[in-house]
Amino acid sequence: MSAAPWPRVAVFGAGAVGCYYGGMLARAGAPVTLVGRPAHVEAIRRSGGLQFEALGTTQRVPVAATTEAAGVAGTDFVLFCVKSGDTDDGARAIAPHLWRGATGVSLQNGVDNAARIRRLVDAKVIAAVVYVGCQMAGPGHVRHMGRGDLVIDARGPEVVVLFERAGVKCRASGNVDGELWEKLIANCAYNALSALSRQPYGPIIASSWSRELMPQVVAEALAVARAEGVRVDEQGLLERVLAIGAAMPGQFSSTAQDIGLGKPTEIDALNGYVARRGAALGVAAPVNRTLHALVKLLELGTAKPAS
Repeated sequence: MSAAPWPRVAVFGAGAVGCYYGGMLARAGAPVTLVGRPAHVEAIRRSGGLQFEALGTTQRVPVAATTEAAGVAGTDFVLFCVKSGDTDDGARAIAPHLWRGATGVSLQNGVDNAARIRRLVDAKVIAAVVYVGCQMAGPGHVRHMGRGDLVIDARGPEVVVLFERAGVKCRASGNVDGELWEKLIANCAYNALSALSRQPYGPIIASSWSRELMPQVVAEALAVARAEGVRVDEQGLLERVLAIGAAMPGQFSSTAQDIGLGKPTEIDALNGYVARRGAALGVAAPVNRTLHALVKLLELGTAKPAS
């Protein structure tokens, strides 16, 4: 008996995260189109596929690639992977090309992206929480560093089926808002520190300085989540946050990677979001506010002029 045909998948915003999950799907046999920056698209077209470094091997995975938002047209699933600051513009760009039967999956940092996308597209949109260490090792070349599991909103069982079929470990959650906030809390604990120190996660969790600071970051963000009325699993939360660094000791945060490339970071959607929502809700978040300000200052010194 032949296997069921694969659904068509597009990755909109094919950076490291998008290329990793798109690569996993393509490696398993799904027809995948990556929508990304010109340098990546050119490299993929020239070499005949995405250079996929994961699972102990490096292989060339066949994918289609384009720089145009119209690349999502006719696909069954769209993995939405742009930076949080580009969510609204990205959703508007793909909206004319989506068909109503498509399912969008937000694989982004931050807690409000899926809701923002839903307001702008006429399609089902599911939030996913991403736990993966990966980076672009060069144009059209993604390198996996650790983990790779997803937490999927229980309202999207078809998304769980899609990823599990490709060998991606998934868990459905009926409290995806709480799961998103837990990921946000972890990002607040690591991203700025990795960018400011230029260190991967291993040395960060080994440092007595950061081991004193990270619990304060976590406590502030958790207090803001409580004030928002979001239910976060508080039991063992700090231990789970620290375990991320132990599982991916060589991983630099996405914020650190962006700083190294002279690109804008997502810090506004991380520590900055906690500080803003805390101010609106009357919850003090001075450590998160300070980390946000320091990364914004670092951006000023590393930003590359527009070409």
